[in-house]
Amino acid sequence: MSSLNVFHHTSFLLNMYPLISLESLIILFPIFLFIYLRFIHPKSTPPTGFTDYPLVGTVPEFVLNRHRFLDWTTEVLVRTPTHTGIFNRPGKIKGFITANPANVEHMVKTNFDNYPKGSRFIYILQEFLGRGIFNAEGESWRAQRKIASYEFNTRSLRNFVMESAAVELHNRFIPVLETAAGSNRVVDIQDLLERYTFDNICKVAFNFDPGCLSGDGTAGSEFMRAFEDATTLITRRFISVFPGFQKVKKILRFKSELKLEKSIATVHKYADDIIKLRLTEKNRKTDEDLLSRFMKNSEYSPEFLRDIVVSFILAGRDTTSSALTWFFWLLSSHPEVEQKILDELTSIRCNKSRTEYYSFDDLRHMHYLHAALSESLRLYPPVPLDTKDCLKDDVMPDGTFIGEGWLVTYSAYAMARIESVWGKDCCEFRPERWLEAEEGGGNVVYRAENQFKFPVFHGGPRICLGKEMAYTQMKLVAATIIEMFHVEVVAGAEERSPPEHVLALTIRMKNGLKVRIKKRCNNRV
Repeated sequence: MSSLNVFHHTSFLLNMYPLISLESLIILFPIFLFIYLRFIHPKSTPPTGFTDYPLVGTVPEFVLNRHRFLDWTTEVLVRTPTHTGIFNRPGKIKGFITANPANVEHMVKTNFDNYPKGSRFIYILQEFLGRGIFNAEGESWRAQRKIASYEFNTRSLRNFVMESAAVELHNRFIPVLETAAGSNRVVDIQDLLERYTFDNICKVAFNFDPGCLSGDGTAGSEFMRAFEDATTLITRRFISVFPGFQKVKKILRFKSELKLEKSIATVHKYADDIIKLRLTEKNRKTDEDLLSRFMKNSEYSPEFLRDIVVSFILAGRDTTSSALTWFFWLLSSHPEVEQKILDELTSIRCNKSRTEYYSFDDLRHMHYLHAALSESLRLYPPVPLDTKDCLKDDVMPDGTFIGEGWLVTYSAYAMARIESVWGKDCCEFRPERWLEAEEGGGNVVYRAENQFKFPVFHGGPRICLGKEMAYTQMKLVAATIIEMFHVEVVAGAEERSPPEHVLALTIRMKNGLKVRIKKRCNNRV
């Protein structure tokens, strides 16, 4: 490429950014360098991993692809022999990203102590999650884990979860869908699911009803908007070109930092109000919720309880709503899967009325629905990436050397798209991959996968405690809605396939999922 062409490319980029700020100049510089290196010194053969340039490492390609970070890193990992890539950044920062199940098992189980959350991860999320379980290490994490682990395994909590989810679903969610169906109105089902899961997790975890789905909770709606802004903005720190640049942005009062501060303040105030209310309540009739169990420990300060509240909202609202949104999008283009789910529900219902709640035992017999939800989670994991630090030099099972202080990441999103892991049909939505014939009988049952091949709920000592709770809620919501309605993605929502996503702490559809709700009659629309 001639210097004149480089100039034209530079002019084009400058025209795209007529108001050059300090941040823009810093971000654009690697792009100019990338153009120069890529076209002045083309490589004879394509790289098998991330392209590593002199002085700037992988920054140029990272800058050009960070808006499609999941798909870009997936493309790289798919073509590497061990599905592992190494990246370099200025300042002697090195990192490792993998979609190799053996490497994942080594990180999260076999050599667990060598791969903690790390100071960088904790620092970035500190002002938002504080010392809550998802941002804790060492004794603090173990103490919270011990309490949560015990409570998640109690029958009383399981029954409380089931009852709360069913009541919220039938008393609020279904009426909203019936109204939409009656008026033929287009609704954003992602927004409705987020409101439902927010109301539900608040009831289950704090015995507090924000009334967000019913439209009664103004403060709850404000909290939800602030929560979304906070998770989206804080995630940008993880994919920043220059680590630590947020410190400069904070000092210079960048607009994004001001918005983040305001969002976090709103989230924390809402959580603080829940704590204050609970601390001043007397003669409580129930202590079934999770917060009550943590409040029994007098050593926990109100600030620490607030961190626990925010962590549980993140776990119970964002992940489940994300999973169900992608599930309904996939279902809209796979009518054969929808029909098989309906057939299964019909066989379970037998003589029951449609208005009756599904029981926990009913949910246990929904093998095909469980498979369909797992397949959706495989393709669109709510938490697509997990990053840790390396404490000491190590060698991964695939032979990759990992140095002390390296960032270490695994991509559940990329793993789902690798043939050697999931087969030639890895990119297809096929629930049958999760089913097998029951021993000694002709029934087809759900078969769980290796947690390191399917790390959607993480794995090892930090495996998600709410896994069964999540499946219970997802199956209850999906079964009830599918039985009563056909959810049709409206024209325009399918123009981009898959829909564009926002990479926050969870993966959300950028513009929501617009659907039209149609009532069923005998399993037909």
